[in-house]
Amino acid sequence: MGRVVVSGRLVAALGVVMLVAGACTPPSGPGSGDPDSDVLPPGDLPASFSLLSYNVAGLPQGISESNPDYNMQQISPRLNDYDVVVSQEDFDWWIDLLSLTDFAQYHQRLRADVTHPFQSTRHPGPEAVGMSAQGRPLAVGDGLGTISRFPFAELGRVPWTGCFGDAFVGAADCLAMKGFSVSRMRLATGYDVDIYNVHGEAGNTAADQQLRADNVEQLGLFVETVSAGRAVIVAGDTNLHADVNDPAEAGDPDTILWQSLLDRLGLTDSCVAVSCSETDRIDKVAYRDGGALDLTAASHDFVPELFLDGSGNDLSDHEPLRINFSWDVLADP
Repeated sequence: MGRVVVSGRLVAALGVVMLVAGACTPPSGPGSGDPDSDVLPPGDLPASFSLLSYNVAGLPQGISESNPDYNMQQISPRLNDYDVVVSQEDFDWWIDLLSLTDFAQYHQRLRADVTHPFQSTRHPGPEAVGMSAQGRPLAVGDGLGTISRFPFAELGRVPWTGCFGDAFVGAADCLAMKGFSVSRMRLATGYDVDIYNVHGEAGNTAADQQLRADNVEQLGLFVETVSAGRAVIVAGDTNLHADVNDPAEAGDPDTILWQSLLDRLGLTDSCVAVSCSETDRIDKVAYRDGGALDLTAASHDFVPELFLDGSGNDLSDHEPLRINFSWDVLADP
């Protein structure tokens, strides 16, 4: 499948985001990290770290397909078993009306028991990411969170340039500022990786499918510009039912889109890297080497059994995805 033609709207939006990202300074809020601060050089190599990608189903109670009023505080301490966690539907910005509900406590509960010293800061609101609150029925932010045992700088939060659906039509994507965030994380001095936390367009209409194609184009263009030559991890809820392991699925539209992103950016699907048995999942992780950093996915596992309530029920309507990475020095950086 050829690349989608880049619209003038997308180019303009990307230009604004790039200006913001280029002027971005490392965050200084509580718990934030600066990858330019002193970090110890690597010890014995190869080294390793674990990453968890988890859609925590943090929509308001009754709308969420889970039980977030209770589940967020149950998820929180279990996140400490992972070096890096990227979460989706972890909302920390919302309209004033939602401040009157228990929903306003979800993000705080999710982070209440985590021990990671480096944490993403609050979503800055629609105007800061180039959106007009009057242009669509916004209710919540992007729901993208990152916590880490390694320092990182937040380079930006980028909303998708289009959406379909509100409270009455489609999958309600236009109520949120869905898109992706990017953080530059430092494993050791001289060894950085750009981590993209992604939440793709949902829904099953033709409009949703076209918007997912637009998502892939927008993300690809951004990574090519911001992370050129760098090590990259793309993780999150792609909403792409893609199975690049199965040749029979090669003509599936979602598989074509995911494969096009992998090919365009030189990414390896972690499931493919380890020949995993979990296929056709929308929660995905892909990665590539870059700079001086050689990345390898050593495992790819959905671990729902580690995130159950006392009755054995899942704590989210998504299963958490755990990836163990090993890293080394590239022979020819």
